[in-house]
Amino acid sequence: MSQHDCEIIIQMIATLRGEVCEKNSDNIVLEVRGVGYGLIVTSADFGKNYKGADNKFYVYEHIRENSHDLYGFSELDSKKLFEQLISVKNVGPKVAMAVLDTADANIVRANIAAGEIKFLQTAKGVGRRAAEQIIVELRDKVGSIVTEGAEGIVNRSGIGIQDEAAEALIALGFSAQDAAIALEKIDDNLSTEDRIKQALKGSK
Repeated sequence: MSQHDCEIIIQMIATLRGEVCEKNSDNIVLEVRGVGYGLIVTSADFGKNYKGADNKFYVYEHIRENSHDLYGFSELDSKKLFEQLISVKNVGPKVAMAVLDTADANIVRANIAAGEIKFLQTAKGVGRRAAEQIIVELRDKVGSIVTEGAEGIVNRSGIGIQDEAAEALIALGFSAQDAAIALEKIDDNLSTEDRIKQALKGSK
């Protein structure tokens, strides 16, 4: 199956409406015309959707070679924020859901725009580097006022998303996180070539 085919499949289920027939840890089973769909939901949606409730969910399909997961959201706004989060480098669906579990979607957006690293780190699986990357990539896309705190994170050495030196290191086999760490203490005013050389020396 080609990547294009997968992208088409991902868009097949946009919404589901039915009765909550089961609740299992972090997911619910929504019965729609006799078919049960397992939906991974946020803790807020899990809590308010009692067994027997009738509800509509906005669905995101996450398809990989060995898995096909459905993520369900009572509010379209939450689904949109989830999609923004998973667009960030090294942020997958589980981490995105953990971030959504921290607070209401509007509060999460405000904290991203404000550069609140510690807030994002309260989410399970989100370390400082991941929190910084979320802020760098989404601060001006979430619809909240961007503060100096967020811009300060963007201007730090090694954190920028359009860093040619970081991209070169990633092409050489570094993970995005390792590339950022390798460049963190190297002078931004050096040429891209010199920054790469110094990063490679420091990683040996």
